[in-house]
Amino acid sequence: MKKKKGFNLRNVCGEHVIVAEGKENIDFSKIISLNDSAAFLWEGVKDEPFTLDNLVDLLTSEYDVDAATAKSDCKDMVDQWIKAGIIEG
Repeated sequence: MKKKKGFNLRNVCGEHVIVAEGKENIDFSKIISLNDSAAFLWEGVKDEPFTLDNLVDLLTSEYDVDAATAKSDCKDMVDQWIKAGIIEG
């Protein structure tokens, strides 16, 4: 998986928000708000390809969560990111 070009994390009034930038995203009309752990993961993968296991490793290294719970949570989050169109498989 990889982040789609032009979607960047910004802090807007204390909230983590994915903002669409660039011509290719001009029709983007959704606001995607992330909690602290999702924002941590978004920043953690940089602009490099990543896997579900990469996200699980990041999450378990930063938070007190077991691998099974982290994997389930990361899977749900990735599904939401795909549905929102901010990552590509």
